[in-house]
Amino acid sequence: MRSGPDQRSDGLTETLLALASLPDASPALPEHLSTIVRLSASVVGPVDFASVTVPAGRGHRTDASSSDVADAVDAAQYREEAGPCLLALHSGETVGVPDVAGAVVWPGFRDVAWRYGIRASLSIPLFAGSGAPVAGLNLYAREVVGMRLLIQRVQDCYEASPTSARPLMDAGSEQLLAGLAGALQTRDLVQRALGVLMDRDNVPVGTAYRRLVEEAGPGGSLTGTATAVLRQYAH
Repeated sequence: MRSGPDQRSDGLTETLLALASLPDASPALPEHLSTIVRLSASVVGPVDFASVTVPAGRGHRTDASSSDVADAVDAAQYREEAGPCLLALHSGETVGVPDVAGAVVWPGFRDVAWRYGIRASLSIPLFAGSGAPVAGLNLYAREVVGMRLLIQRVQDCYEASPTSARPLMDAGSEQLLAGLAGALQTRDLVQRALGVLMDRDNVPVGTAYRRLVEEAGPGGSLTGTATAVLRQYAH
């Protein structure tokens, strides 16, 4: 879908960057996830429906969605305890399905998605401050051509050395890609700061993360705090 006059595609970039800077337990997390879902469905060209999967006890739930269609496709994966959204959430890797009909390893997902006219999908792990996935963003498309290119471009973001240049996409897709790339850079920044705290204070990563969150303070950004830690270390 294309962005309308009241829909800012750059808001998608900003929200993805903000999410990466939040502590995992931040009360602002659900609002950010909801915004990412809404904007993904409204401004990213190849995407018709979007949702976000989060852990829920021993299972999973859809925390936000743009449509009952996305809810139904997600639910099929939860029932089977298998599918691209769960794999992305637990592996921390993007999971592209360029041809739903060929997703024989996930028959529940395949059958429900096909019934609702979904022909391709992409699930993307979303990270907050700790660097561990906090959610899986699910993007569903009726048409395959644009989604196949989006799958390739997103996978390039998650690879250290993309194998080749890809064609540019619509403005909304480019904002999604910019947000994902920036979020990965933020994750790298925070992880380097955690390494400094671990070495400096001789503590495990969990303790270093809690100290970084405490230094950021309520509502604070981990990006700024991590940058300050690295600057101190440089001196």
